[in-house]
Amino acid sequence: MIGFFKSIKQYLTSYKKYIVGTFILNILSALFNVFSFALLIPILKILFKVDDKIYHFMEWTTNEGSFNDQIKYLSDAANNNLFYYSQYLVNEYGQATTLLFLGLALSFLTLLKTGAYFGGSASLMPIKSGIVRDIRERIYRKILSLPLSYFTDERKGDILTRMSTDVNEVNASIGSSLDMIIKNPILILVYVITLFTISWELTLFTFLVVPFLALGIGRIGKKLKNKSLYVQQKWSEGFSQMEETLGGLRIIKAFIAEEKMKDRFIAVNNEYRRADMMVSIRQSAAHPVSEFLGTLMIVIVLWFGGYLIFSQHSSFDASTFIFFLVILYSILQPIKDLSRAGYSIQKGMASLERINKILDAENNIKERENAVEIDDLHSEIELRNVSFSYNESHKVLQDINLKVKKGQTIALVGQSGSGKSTLVDLIPRYHDIQEGQILIDGIDIKTMSIHSLRSLIGNVNQEAILFNDTVFNNIAFGLEANDECNKEELRKRVIEAAKIANAHEFIMGMENGYDTNVGDRGCRLSGGQRQRISIARAILKNPPILILDEATSALDTESERLVQEALEHLMKSRTTIAIAHRLSTIKNADCIYVLHEGKIVEQGSHDMLIAQNGYYKRLNDMQQL
Repeated sequence: MIGFFKSIKQYLTSYKKYIVGTFILNILSALFNVFSFALLIPILKILFKVDDKIYHFMEWTTNEGSFNDQIKYLSDAANNNLFYYSQYLVNEYGQATTLLFLGLALSFLTLLKTGAYFGGSASLMPIKSGIVRDIRERIYRKILSLPLSYFTDERKGDILTRMSTDVNEVNASIGSSLDMIIKNPILILVYVITLFTISWELTLFTFLVVPFLALGIGRIGKKLKNKSLYVQQKWSEGFSQMEETLGGLRIIKAFIAEEKMKDRFIAVNNEYRRADMMVSIRQSAAHPVSEFLGTLMIVIVLWFGGYLIFSQHSSFDASTFIFFLVILYSILQPIKDLSRAGYSIQKGMASLERINKILDAENNIKERENAVEIDDLHSEIELRNVSFSYNESHKVLQDINLKVKKGQTIALVGQSGSGKSTLVDLIPRYHDIQEGQILIDGIDIKTMSIHSLRSLIGNVNQEAILFNDTVFNNIAFGLEANDECNKEELRKRVIEAAKIANAHEFIMGMENGYDTNVGDRGCRLSGGQRQRISIARAILKNPPILILDEATSALDTESERLVQEALEHLMKSRTTIAIAHRLSTIKNADCIYVLHEGKIVEQGSHDMLIAQNGYYKRLNDMQQL
């Protein structure tokens, strides 16, 4: 429980005023509760006529004795004067009317108690909802900040499960436990002080019995955290499989693998059910076990208190003993609530550990203090002795040396897996190199501001990535307009970019034009249409450096010709790095670099490489065939 609050302490600091408010209101609620129970003593004495003592009024203050003596005097005065006023009311108005007055006083105190209780619970609502909101926001920010290499080692379904199911589990844990953990210790403290005030001997005897209650509950929840963690892992496996099934449904049906996938999911789902059932059984055992142990404690205390009264060794009478039992029974509910909160927290801790695996993940793409800000490419891009590997066992790129002068277009060619896409991913620092340097205008990119570095670069990838939004918002992605004038200007620029990318005509043919939603990942568009919108997005950004990763591979012949013309016009004033499998699209590049197994094996213009009769010549001949 302490570990759980240490984990969420950083989130609680933003809600200090609500925490202080709920503490004050819960203290008032506990005090009003004790006062209302205290009215039972005179009511019982009036009903059963067990007290013939004549009470006299005691002054509320005294200047004699130590601080402890004064506290004891005030306690005795409060007890005495309660009976004095009760006796006075009986003498003046009779027993029935006095019971009515005491009943009204009890109702008023109960009203104050419930009002304070409601206020304390209401003060927690901003904390509960705010903490969960903050956790979700922090996870999302962390996901956006992590390097691409992190996601190559993690399953997407597992990350989504942590973002959804695990956060919901933490939400349920906080929602069910925060109120109990703040309110119940206050109630227990006030009740314990009251019990000591009534009889310290009987209270000490009671505390000898309480550890057995805690021991019984603790044995049930001992393994709950580990089991809960196992349950979440199994659910992540099932969620990942569902995500993979939705993404690969076409392949599953094509290879008639429905039964195979179904059996895999059923196995994971059954294991999840078994684990979840064990956690639920353990959690369900909390209430009956604590109920039985609590009743057993009451029985033992009832016997001991009765023994003291019957043996004439007691410092309290029967009505006060009943008040003691009422307070003691009232203390059981907060203890049981704390035990239930402990179970819920154990489940929440398991989910919080999984969430923290994302939040504590190290981002190796770090920006230096006082990083250099750049706003343009003035001279050249240079890769100097660059080597890179995703893991230590295999180098994807080895000793890469190349230069791209401002305004030049270079092309990277080679077989699949030769490292072309990895190479262009190094320039915007999606990954950090292990050896060598990448320089822009002679400045190492590791010393640059990541924001300013990436603002220089526009990307058109082999897979056109679109968002479930309108055509307009997909093209204008990353750009904002703050007023109507800017919005109108931005719309004109979007249309112009779409025209250059040969996308305007088919966009205007859609039902809502530029305001048409493209669907999940652009599923309502063809591959060529998605690619042209992606190209328009890069054109609108107007970057000095352009990276084209098979930018025209998804286009039909006619669209490819038109878009290629547009790109060639665009590349005249930009520094371009193009990856191409179709060698016909990069014949006019200033320099072509041929990669093979992570190394540059040839470089030069198209005609030079053909004349060398090497690897590039073989690629060219195979494509012509």
